Amino acid sequence: MTALMVSCVVIVVAMVAAINLAIPALEAGRLHPSSTEMLWVVDAYVLVFGCLLIPAGAAGDRFGRKGALLTGLAVFAVGCLLSAAAPSIGVLVGGRALTGLGAALVMPATLSLLLQVTPRERKGQAVATWTAGTGAAGVVGNVGGGVVLEYLTWPWLFVSVALLITVLGLLTAWVAPRGERHSAALDPGGSAMLVAMVFALLFGIIEGPSRGWGSATVLGAFAVAIAVTAAFVRHGLRRGAPVLDPRVLTIPSLRIGVLGVAVTFFGLFALFFVNAQYLQYVKGYSPLVTGVAILPVAVTVTVVSRRSLVVAGRVGADRIVTVGLALVVVALGLLSLVGAGTPYLAYAGILVVAGTGLGLCLPALSTSIMVSLPARQAGMGSGLNGAAREIGSALGVAVLGTVMTSVFADRITTADGGSIERTLHAAAQVSPGAHAAAIDDFSAAMSAGYRVVGAVVLAAALAIGWGYRQRASRSIEFGE
Repeated sequence: MTALMVSCVVIVVAMVAAINLAIPALEAGRLHPSSTEMLWVVDAYVLVFGCLLIPAGAAGDRFGRKGALLTGLAVFAVGCLLSAAAPSIGVLVGGRALTGLGAALVMPATLSLLLQVTPRERKGQAVATWTAGTGAAGVVGNVGGGVVLEYLTWPWLFVSVALLITVLGLLTAWVAPRGERHSAALDPGGSAMLVAMVFALLFGIIEGPSRGWGSATVLGAFAVAIAVTAAFVRHGLRRGAPVLDPRVLTIPSLRIGVLGVAVTFFGLFALFFVNAQYLQYVKGYSPLVTGVAILPVAVTVTVVSRRSLVVAGRVGADRIVTVGLALVVVALGLLSLVGAGTPYLAYAGILVVAGTGLGLCLPALSTSIMVSLPARQAGMGSGLNGAAREIGSALGVAVLGTVMTSVFADRITTADGGSIERTLHAAAQVSPGAHAAAIDDFSAAMSAGYRVVGAVVLAAALAIGWGYRQRASRSIEFGE
């Protein structure tokens, strides 16, 4: 049962990493997406996944966890098949969003069912195994996706995942017990507002370069995001059981944890998004080699995170989080300096620095969220942690991708809708010198993106450090 539940969650999380490897193949394929459309292909999944984690968990509690899991697996498989057969970018984005809905149903249900069948004395081990599976999913997504894309076209990435999910669904229907049901309030209005709020913000960021930052559409998107945020807060304060009670964000330790988790995944998935493009476009690696080449960051995060809470207990969570975020900022700064001539060993060393920083701060930040709430709100804490992670990831991809698109478009003129892959391919057909110049333009755009992402992480790190100091001063003042 443990292996089955962990396998389900590994697949849905691995898909977040695998899609980044497919970006060059998608841009070169039959759908011919622009760089802006490619951002929507990546972000549609994590947008729906992150925003619906909390209500999906509540739906599983109310209607049955096994049913929620089987429904999620079915929806996930259908979304993958729709993505594989998509005749247009709009349908592909819709398929990705549908897959994100399935993932939101799967993730909380797997942990709930696992804990239901695990004896009390082994629950801690079960949670640790499940958590380790989510961490290993990045490795699975990169290596597994690399293998598929090395030998097959991009639609087969979605088809192969759909087949795996179907097998897991059949095994779940056979092996898993009927899930317990508990009274859990649903908040469809609040859930819809949460999705609309994040979607409007992403729309403004992603569409800004192509539509114009001062256009009515983009400014309207940002205005809608602000208005829906205000309505969401008002709804949460008035409703008895909202999808997210905004009052919990007044708890300093929880607020620090949410901001920290969001910003670390903001930086991590910005890195994942551009890494596959850099290694394939600039270094000329194959998809499989690219998938293996990103392993230093994933392995380092896994290894360091196992010991980070022990270290935090000795030196304090504030110090380990501060050091971790500082290392992430340093890594992003170093990544802004890489180019075509950077040796892989030097690049891998930077990935290790990034992985060390992430491994140090993420467990302490997630723990800060969970321990800030009473036991009866543990589900909300877990959902909030997951939502912060996925929404931070979506924003990281959107911001870095938008900066890259803007800078690349300013440096090189194309007539093909702004696709980076097609621009580089066209330059290669002209002459080796033209291709080298286009590669330099891509590297400059990537560097600009990393600098902006690094500045955001730095600003958040300073805010988190200030929050820790405020907590410490209050503790001294009140003798806590």
